[in-house]
Amino acid sequence: MTRPHPLDPLTADELTAGREILAAEGLLTATTRFPAVLPVEPEKGDAAPDRRVQYTLLDTATGQARDVVVSLAKREVVSTEDCGEGQPAYLFEEYDLAASITKASPEWHTAMERRGLADRIEHAFCAPLAPGFFGRPDETGRVIRSLTFLRDDASDSPWAHPVEGLIVHIDLTEQRVIRVEDEGDVPVPPEHGRYGDGPARTTLKPIEITQPEGPSFTVDGNEVTWEGWKLRVGFNAREGLTLHRISFQDRSVLHRASVPEMVVPYGDTAPGRFWISYFDAGEYLLGKNGNDLRLGCDCLGVIHYFPAFVADDHGHPVEIPRAICMHEEDYGILWKHTDLDGRAEVRRSRRLVISSISTIGNYDYGFFWYLYLDGTVELEAKATGIVFAGAAPAGTKHPHANEIAPGLFAPVHQHLFCARLDVAIDGKRNSLVEVDVERVPMGEQNPYGNAFTWKETPLRTELEARRFADPAKARVWEIRSAERTNRLGTPTAYQLVPRPSATLMAQPESTVHQRATFATRHLWATPYRADERFPAGDRPNAHPGGAGLPAWTAADRDLTDTDLVLWHVFGPTHIPRPEDWPVMPVDYSGFSLRPYGFLDRNPALDLPSGATDDHCSAHDH
Repeated sequence: MTRPHPLDPLTADELTAGREILAAEGLLTATTRFPAVLPVEPEKGDAAPDRRVQYTLLDTATGQARDVVVSLAKREVVSTEDCGEGQPAYLFEEYDLAASITKASPEWHTAMERRGLADRIEHAFCAPLAPGFFGRPDETGRVIRSLTFLRDDASDSPWAHPVEGLIVHIDLTEQRVIRVEDEGDVPVPPEHGRYGDGPARTTLKPIEITQPEGPSFTVDGNEVTWEGWKLRVGFNAREGLTLHRISFQDRSVLHRASVPEMVVPYGDTAPGRFWISYFDAGEYLLGKNGNDLRLGCDCLGVIHYFPAFVADDHGHPVEIPRAICMHEEDYGILWKHTDLDGRAEVRRSRRLVISSISTIGNYDYGFFWYLYLDGTVELEAKATGIVFAGAAPAGTKHPHANEIAPGLFAPVHQHLFCARLDVAIDGKRNSLVEVDVERVPMGEQNPYGNAFTWKETPLRTELEARRFADPAKARVWEIRSAERTNRLGTPTAYQLVPRPSATLMAQPESTVHQRATFATRHLWATPYRADERFPAGDRPNAHPGGAGLPAWTAADRDLTDTDLVLWHVFGPTHIPRPEDWPVMPVDYSGFSLRPYGFLDRNPALDLPSGATDDHCSAHDH
């Protein structure tokens, strides 16, 4: 067996070997399950790191959970620690368990019969939903909520037929219903939510993308080289796609980049929705829910796929054969100029696309990392799928939800992603500066009123670096190297360029604000620590809050000339519309990292023109 690189994703053999170590140590019983299995990445600078795996073990009989780290090389347990506050992510088998507990409940059946829905129970879908945290005395341990949706048959989309006001609260450890809420008597919306099965239009002509000489990238295992870029592609069960050791022109830019958490808080006060604030990485696992991508649909062009292995609920390896897609795509003009004699020089842009997609219940999330020929890095998150809806009488005016189909109301909500950017601009010693464009008052410094300038504000400590984006000031955040200058004598740098939207809309007194404090700022910065990985803490499921970024940054550590990690929050605030139904067009969000004095001049001057047979001639008509 070829020894994997220390930053490679876990292999099937490694997952199997790790489980065997646990079994040999007597740590597995008939009721042991594996909510999360993650690689333990090596410390920076470790020349010969040991491949290690962290197993979260849950005893479903008692609800007790612990993290166990094993060394694959030494075939031994390295550490064991109780999980403490909060719950591990949900198991796939708990989704089915929650449905079976719900459907076995006499109270649920009574509610369905009272509503005249007894004849539709066979195909009812009981959605397993994370409960948030409200400190209720009967909600301790491993709790989940279930909302009911109807289906006309087993293949029908359930999201079109919510049974409004019926909420089942479940204790998964004791496998019992805590209580059933049955409020109101709103008719179930009758219109179906099917999509993708109608006649296709015939007016679109084919677009073919060909690279007769093959792609420009090379792949060696999980290492990718493309047009001055070099990086390693990774994947794990919680974050999904990760990127490592990203360099441009043999100079370091990022040590690691990922999206370790996102929160989806809802703004509706209805009994079935006020508690919804899903943490799709920490509660459900983005990577474990990764799609097997399809050529011509999820990805188009000359494709290279990376497989990934995740552990199932019993700790056995499961392959996602095409977990990551990589390809090149044209991106229009990169630079152009027509000189005074009418001669035009133009070069086309191209980008390397590295992507993965995860489906969490009704929503699908695509994570697309782009590398450009000019040294820019970009992340684009694509939210699509089916909006989560409730029911109300048709024509009702609702302050927190829009009617998107007759009697079907989709609440306002947010998708707030948090990117973790372990920056390394020409080395580990970096500093952070906020740059704002500013107006200059009329006077001696601005006699004609036209002048404006920019202001640089060093962000020297963690508390200073809790920042909001400000489009009115064209605000960017600059990461400067303390180890290298450019030919003009200024520190080499990259700028984080936000595409800002609203931060968390919930009030500070709310429990979601306490649990998702990371989403209350567009930017946080911390000095690198290996154990500071997840912005809402290791276990946001059923956690009362305060963990992660708010706890770490309270120490107000120094950020000057240090090994910096930036945490950037972005994503759409969604007021649903009829056009989002029955399946939602992609909602795009993201940010970019662009070189700013990192290079001495435009790095794309040597691109070929692509002009053949005068196709790019200035006289072409």
